[in-house]
Amino acid sequence: MDGQAGGPAGGQAGGPAGGVPEQRRVRVVLVDDHRMFRTGVQAEIGRTEETGVEVVGEAADVDQAVTVITATRPEVVLLDVHLPGGGGVEVLRRCAPLMAAAESPVRFLALSVSDAAEDVIGVIRGGARGYVTKTITGADLVDSVFRVQEGDAVFSPRLAGFVLDAFASTDAPPVDEDLDRLTQREREVLRLIARGYAYKEIAKQLFISVKTVESHVSAVLRKLQLSNRHELTRWATARRLV
Repeated sequence: MDGQAGGPAGGQAGGPAGGVPEQRRVRVVLVDDHRMFRTGVQAEIGRTEETGVEVVGEAADVDQAVTVITATRPEVVLLDVHLPGGGGVEVLRRCAPLMAAAESPVRFLALSVSDAAEDVIGVIRGGARGYVTKTITGADLVDSVFRVQEGDAVFSPRLAGFVLDAFASTDAPPVDEDLDRLTQREREVLRLIARGYAYKEIAKQLFISVKTVESHVSAVLRKLQLSNRHELTRWATARRLV
């Protein structure tokens, strides 16, 4: 999280200099498959007496995330989009009852390096309250966490207009029913296949076996009624998924 790029406006984040009132506290779980990034976020925003953010758990994949979130019931989850085990959308799907709780709902804020349309819209449809990119500053991230805790929707400035257009514009493309048949992991495999990755490369990038990659490709071809990876590549390119 470096520098000057677009975090949300506003700044009653209770920065490092002056501390925060005792009542301004939020319990957070960090979900990201890169341990060094989690460590960096923890160091940046997890100084509770200064920021008001208490990191109560971490997770590196979907199963870990669901387990930790269920056990700790944080107020906000900082959620990466691309995770082993099905991605951020799968975490949202499995935590839907916690998001819908009448009292103390768990709210999700996507924190990702990606600003791809499919990723943003996917997690917002899944129930996330906002989406910020990893260029956000520490102070703006703290502010975003508190705003999500309070029920606001939060987006990095460049993404806010895009999200509004995607959901409100009469010119926005309709929901792609074919794409919606695929799981988040199948979409990840589809995108990599369409980009020309070999099965071994996909397996390494997604931390799964080559056999699992083959199974996902077979499932994608069956669901989309395609015959081979060349047809799959044309299908994905036509939908601007590559």
